[in-house]
Amino acid sequence: MRIIDSIPHHSMTISIFQMNDKYQVKFEAGPMEQIFKFSVEDVKGVENLKKIINEAFIEKTRLRFNEMFMEMKALN
Repeated sequence: MRIIDSIPHHSMTISIFQMNDKYQVKFEAGPMEQIFKFSVEDVKGVENLKKIINEAFIEKTRLRFNEMFMEMKALN
């Protein structure tokens, strides 16, 4: 797996990897991460993938991180 690009963001690290026939988009925030997998054939290029990972997608991912954080915090 190799990193091929990234998407700048002020509160998360967003990296794009390619492995075999999949793109993997990894979101990292603090101790948590989320990974989404996309077929290279379906997406048809990194630029199209970056259009899919738009502001609405990123915001939903950020909200999911908040939920994950609250669940982690409740365990302590």
